[in-house]
Formats: sequence, C-alpha cells, structure tokens
Amino acid sequence: MNTPFEYKKFCLFFLMGLLIFSFAGCTGTGNGTNTNNNFPVVVFSDVHFNPFYDPSLFPALVVAGADKWAGIFQTSKITAPSEWGADTNYPLLALALSSIKQNLGASPLIIYTGDILGHDFPQTFFKLYGSQNPPSDADVAAMKSFANKAVAFFMEQVRSTVGDIPVMFAIGNSDSYIGALPEPSFLSNTAELYYINFLNGAADHQAFLTTFTSGGYYSADLPGTNLMVIGLNTVMFNYDFGDIEKSAVDAELAWFDSQLASAKAAGKKVWLLMHIPPGADKYETAQSVDANGHITTATMMWNQDYQTSFLQILSKYPGLITHTFAAHTHMDEYRIMSPGNMAYTTPGIAPYFGNNPAFKVFTFSSDTLKANDYTSLNYDLGTLPAQFNSYYTFSTTYSMQGFLNDSLTQLYPQLTTDSTKQASYRGSYFSGHSYSNPTGNEFNQITNTTWPVYLCGIRNMEQQELIECVNAY
Repeated sequence: MNTPFEYKKFCLFFLMGLLIFSFAGCTGTGNGTNTNNNFPVVVFSDVHFNPFYDPSLFPALVVAGADKWAGIFQTSKITAPSEWGADTNYPLLALALSSIKQNLGASPLIIYTGDILGHDFPQTFFKLYGSQNPPSDADVAAMKSFANKAVAFFMEQVRSTVGDIPVMFAIGNSDSYIGALPEPSFLSNTAELYYINFLNGAADHQAFLTTFTSGGYYSADLPGTNLMVIGLNTVMFNYDFGDIEKSAVDAELAWFDSQLASAKAAGKKVWLLMHIPPGADKYETAQSVDANGHITTATMMWNQDYQTSFLQILSKYPGLITHTFAAHTHMDEYRIMSPGNMAYTTPGIAPYFGNNPAFKVFTFSSDTLKANDYTSLNYDLGTLPAQFNSYYTFSTTYSMQGFLNDSLTQLYPQLTTDSTKQASYRGSYFSGHSYSNPTGNEFNQITNTTWPVYLCGIRNMEQQELIECVNAY
C-alpha cells in the first residue's frame, strides 16, 4: 500500500505530466515568439523575511509553532509594508505572495533563488531574547529553533500560495544560523523542510539529502519533462576559509560536472539556479571610481580560482544549460557568464538596498525550454498600491524578439550606442527607485561616471578584463 506521502507524490507527478503534456500539445514554431507554445515561470528572491519587525510579537512567536505565526502577525498594529532600507515584514510578504499567486498561470514550477532569513537574524534574536554576550549554549539553541520556525513559516506561506507545484530553489548567504554562510548544522536541520515543503518530493530523497546536507546543492528532474534543475550553492564560492572550504568547493564543482554530463547523456536540458552570480560586485566596485570613472581594482563576487573552474565546466557543455537564474544583489541585471550562458538576476522582494520590491515572470518555450521574454512586476513603496503591478516587459521595452539569451547578447553593445535602451536599463536597475538611506548607506542611481562599471560588469567576468573595460571609457 502506498503511504500518504507516496500517494501525494504520485498525484504531483501525474499533475505535472498533464501540465507539460498540455504545453507540448500546443502548436508552435519553437522560435521563441509563438505564445501558443509557451508557459510562464514565476521567479522571486531575496525575501529576507524579518519576524522581528514588531518586537511586541516576539514573546508569542518564541513559544508558538510556525503554523501559528500568521495569526500572530495579523494582530500587529504595523500594517504597512516595509520601507526602503528594511527587510521584508509580514505585510510585504503577504502582498508579494498574493501577487505571485495571481501570476502563476499554468506554471509547472516556481523558482526561489535564496535568502529566506533577514539580515542580522541571530544578533536581533539575541537582543530581543535578552541574551548575554556571548550568548549561552541554551540561547544559541533557542535562536536556532526560532530560525527553523522562521524558515518553516516562510515555506508554508509559499506552499499555500502555489499549490502542489515544486518550488525549485538555491541556498542564499543569509540562509544560515550565523547570518553569512549556510553552515552544516543549518543544512542538516532544514534539509527535510526544503525537500518536503519546497521540492514537494520532486527529487530523489536520498540523493537530495546526501548532497544538500554535505554542501547545500542538489538536482531534480521536473516530472513529465526532459528538464534537469540544478541548484548550486555558490555562496561557498564567495568565501575563503582555507583548505576545508576548498575541498568542499572542489567536491561541489566535480558533482556539478557529473550532473551536466549525466544530463547530456540522457538528452536533457538544464536550468541552473544560484544565489551569488560570478563576475564583479558592481555596486562595491562603482564606489571606488575616480573623477574620470576609472578604477584600479574591482571587488569580485567569487574566488577567482573557483570562477575559472566553474567557467571551464560550462565550456564543456555548450547549449546544455538553457537558462541560469541568480540573485543576491537585489537588482534587475544580467551577466554574460560565457558565450550563450546568461545569468539572470532577479530583483529582491526585500527593499533593503533601496530597491523597490519586485519579481519576474518568465515565458518559456516548451519545445526548447529557453526563455523568450519576461515581465517585471514591482511594488512602488512611494505610492503603496494595493498590489504589485506590471513594471515593464522586456520585449516591449527593448524592442527585441526571440530567445532571451540571444536578445541579451545583442543588447550589450546597444547599451552603449542606444541612449533610450541605456536609460531603460539604468532606470530599471533598482526596480523603479533609488534613494539615500538615513543610516548613512547611500544607494544612488547609476551616474554617467559609474555607468561603465555597471556596463562592463555585464560581460567581463574576470577582474582584469573588467578593469580594462572600465578604464577604456
């Protein structure tokens, strides 16, 4: 007899098969422009949920289970969404998930590219909990329990929004008890939450537990399709903790290579999910420009040795990865990792870096599993509308048709020569807002002086290449 979970999993696979069959059964040319042969995929990221936004609720949250949290938040007198410079509170989370639900369409999955927990999560907990410095072992255990409940609450809210479809994901740097790196204890304690509440069983259970608990990465085949989704832990590529960390990264990259080889042998296509993309930290690098807009160095997202190894692996499988989703910067941007391989950065829901909350709905061809368009939806914190609204659609704003990878390759040089397209790109970078934080952290609009950093950062993944590109202006 099937267990309830096995029965639920069977129903999920059957439903996914029906959805994909309906996509494949539509007529179309497969050239990326026929809407009758397309399907939507909602992608959102960087929620950085802050359960501490109303400190008066903290005592009740500590003792309550995650399934009771929504009711507790609904008693708060704080009903306005988060302001610029803050993480996501419950009112903003509810607005975002409501709008995501309205835009799901007949999607066979939804994608979340990391950072569930808010910034400074452990520090805020210890302050409200009344912990001494350093906190006791009991206080640390209480913080971890509270973090686990915050993760479970977020996942339950997402699950109730999207129904039974899988939530494919990547681990973020804030998905952690230490607030900077998804360490082993966090991965082991949350693995089942990610598998059941997010993936909803859409991966081999033991294979998932093996790779996720050891390094925070996994692969899953979308039922009824020839698509493999790979969720990498690229947060590891951002840190340098010596030989132990290098060994972990080497193991992840070797696994990544093997997964791509397996997908190629099986005739599958791959979607790649990551939190931190390769290339430059454009914002940090832009802060160092001189009066002429030139730089002497650049802040990079990854350890450059890891990036080199990653790009070498990509070069072995041309055309296999049809789409790469990234996050972390909270901004609307893209990067040409290598010829034909784009990393699409989804704007953050949290307006922490002065951005308006936003997410994207991509349109994919069921024939090729390539994206041919997307619409960005944002929430204007300056006007506080009733819901997220359509901000712009790529094909309309940039007057480009066809597969997005091709269009964005063509767009890069046009951002230099076409002032209208450049203005659109610069204007949408913060999803419609830029400001100065009263705490002193300034998040200014891209200026003519800093623009070469943001432009060159699209195509130049290596540090010296980027410096030379910027200084050529």
